[in-house]
Amino acid sequence: MARTDTVVRPTATTGPPPRRRRRSWVGWLYVAPALALYGFVVLVPSLQSINYSLYRWDGVTAAVFVGAQNYLAFFTDPELVESIGHIGVLVMFYAVFPIVLGLFSAALLSRYRRPGYAFFRWVIFLPQVLTSVVVAVLWKQLYGPDGPINHSLAAVGLGALTRDWLGDFSLALPALGLIGTWTTFGLCMVLFVSGSASISTSLYDAARVDGAGAVREFFAVTLPGLRPQVAVALTLTVTGALRTFDLVWLTTRGGPGTSTITPSFLLYTKAFAVGDVGAAAAIGVVLALTCLLVALVIVRLLEDS
Repeated sequence: MARTDTVVRPTATTGPPPRRRRRSWVGWLYVAPALALYGFVVLVPSLQSINYSLYRWDGVTAAVFVGAQNYLAFFTDPELVESIGHIGVLVMFYAVFPIVLGLFSAALLSRYRRPGYAFFRWVIFLPQVLTSVVVAVLWKQLYGPDGPINHSLAAVGLGALTRDWLGDFSLALPALGLIGTWTTFGLCMVLFVSGSASISTSLYDAARVDGAGAVREFFAVTLPGLRPQVAVALTLTVTGALRTFDLVWLTTRGGPGTSTITPSFLLYTKAFAVGDVGAAAAIGVVLALTCLLVALVIVRLLEDS
């Protein structure tokens, strides 16, 4: 009689074992409240804004679908085009000048350390912790016709230069920009000084042994070591310039005329003064996408460099 042996083969199972699957579900349960809050606070309003931007709507009467007309107006409306030009000026004051000054401060403090530089950092960083209302009221007093700036100019014999700085059509925007420089310089300085403290001192010693001066040492050691901090500073300051609203609203209200209007200021006026919710939503969507694009480009460029 022939003997037949039966071979019992293990059954193949697909996917992770049940214990691991349970662990993954437990992880999702932990983050579910945060995801739900993020979706409610960020994603839902963003989708609503995109939807509103496709309509002409005053917030009360029936909405009329206009498609991309609100987005086309962003580049054809004279006020919006002018506000985009103002953003270019504010980026210089909010981002370029503070970063240059912050790098200069980091270079000095990394090469020449003196007692009391912590107090210096605290004084420079102080504007960053002040509220926008305090900053606006302070500088509005300084720039006023009877403010300390005009009094100081008159005291040194430069009375011909005195003026209402925030009421001058050609100087109101640079005057606002200087406030932005004063506010963001402290942030950039603290970022760069903290970053330079993490750079190995052996790199500076090697550069000095090779005969590097202060300028060459900065470009060969300090600046490459501060690349992550520069990316953070650029992202925060450029997006801050793009979103400028509170300072304009509290000081000039976009004036004199339209010399200090910004896209964020126009967003507010169109939504709450003019009653064009669709156009305001389109401005908000474009600003959000621009800030996201700026952040991605800055990070990508500094990673590839």
